[in-house]
Amino acid sequence: MRIDKFLKVARIIKRRTVAKEACEGGRVTINGKSAKPGDNVKIGDLVELSLGQNHMKFKVLELRDHVGKNEAQSLYESL
Repeated sequence: MRIDKFLKVARIIKRRTVAKEACEGGRVTINGKSAKPGDNVKIGDLVELSLGQNHMKFKVLELRDHVGKNEAQSLYESL
């Protein structure tokens, strides 16, 4: 699954276009490497995200195309 789509589906970032801009701006890394919006994320990957003063690090646990609001946090584990 593309990283920009994962960030949106997991409700880490509200809109996919904002997720795309974050990736293009170098604020998202996958396993320590700078991520482009089209880079694939797999189960077990470590993703870091820096938006403003917020810094988030999490591990991908599950990949799904659609999830409900209550299930979104089950897709990742905050570290």
